[in-house]
Amino acid sequence: MLQVLSSAWALLLGIGLLMVGNGMQGTLLGIRGEIEGFSTLEMSIVMSAYFAGFLGGSQMAPGMIRRVGHVRVFAALASLISAVMILYPTFAEVWLWTLGRVLIGFCFSAVYVTAESWLNNAATNENRGQALSLYMIVQTAGIVVAQGLLLTGDPSGYVLFVIPSILVSIAVTPILLSISPTPSFASTKPMSLRSLFRVSPLGCVGMFLLGGVFSAQFGMASVYGAKAGLSVAQISMFVAMFFIGSMLLQYPIGWTSDRMDRRLLVIAVSGVGAVGSLLGMWMGHNFMVLLVSAFVVGGMSNPLYSLLIAHTNDFLKLDDMASASGGLIFINGLGAISGPIITGYMMDAVGPGGFYLFTAALFVVLMIYAAYRSTRRKGISVSDTSAFVSVAPSATSVALDAAQEYSSVADHDEENSAMSR
Repeated sequence: MLQVLSSAWALLLGIGLLMVGNGMQGTLLGIRGEIEGFSTLEMSIVMSAYFAGFLGGSQMAPGMIRRVGHVRVFAALASLISAVMILYPTFAEVWLWTLGRVLIGFCFSAVYVTAESWLNNAATNENRGQALSLYMIVQTAGIVVAQGLLLTGDPSGYVLFVIPSILVSIAVTPILLSISPTPSFASTKPMSLRSLFRVSPLGCVGMFLLGGVFSAQFGMASVYGAKAGLSVAQISMFVAMFFIGSMLLQYPIGWTSDRMDRRLLVIAVSGVGAVGSLLGMWMGHNFMVLLVSAFVVGGMSNPLYSLLIAHTNDFLKLDDMASASGGLIFINGLGAISGPIITGYMMDAVGPGGFYLFTAALFVVLMIYAAYRSTRRKGISVSDTSAFVSVAPSATSVALDAAQEYSSVADHDEENSAMSR
């Protein structure tokens, strides 16, 4: 762990600052939208635009990097992110906010691709798992810290928009000055979605459904809080609990997944997520219960992402893992785009509780489908499954490729260890 920190501290610091900026602007827009009088449907479109841009960026970033290099892509897109964040309070128009979210989503996706390729290049096979874990912790911690910074200013003013703009600008400095040399970049042609579905139907369906869950909690949680009449401090705590839950429950769920049929664990984790969602829908008037429900939903949904990747890897050949990662991220991105829009529609139809009704429905569908799939194919022996590696839902194909590479190496080392005994 110390070796990873010593070799990649500048990169991790930069990513942490970027995530603070991203976490602030996401929550702040939900609060500011309510102040500006935007409807729930309008805000759902604004929030959905981020994931549309993110999906586009993940597809186009590799080509941009190959043409002009890591440094130029990173610096140019970080500057664009900083500029858009300043424009939000200047022009409070739905169409402009929507365009800004598309641009920010696109830029963050490309920035993540760049940073993750640097991190993967700095890591070795021996410490790649630790590097990925640190990366996920830094990402999640950055979003949690961002919620606390929302209490330092008035959401109806400009200061809270200036802070993330400054943080994003500062984030570029340690990365560009300390990371050298820039790594080579190669992308793999993604596996066709039809082929990927044949390999792992549960992995594909689960990733699509989780895209909706994650985009709802990342994009619409603050909108829910504003519509439910929560104060800024309460909204900050509420949003933070989703990511605190994901950070604390990632390891125990991952540890369990390496010791049982992963389909059964998907059923169990989805069921707990559904219960947590229903708890928030029925007892959301109690703020403490609301925090517990957010902790449970976040603590189930984010580890489920890594769990489904591990389950899919169980049925892939080593040579196919890299090509499959692009397909999994694309499927997840499609679900993420639709998530905020459907959430907004349900909140308009049944009130703020529609936020939790949507996540509950997705969890239940995933639970039922996982139960169905467990009857269609014999489970893989625990000794033959791939290793679980924690990956954040906001990670790009570069981090996912690295996780799969680490998983295969870990499996190989475990086999050699078993043979030597």
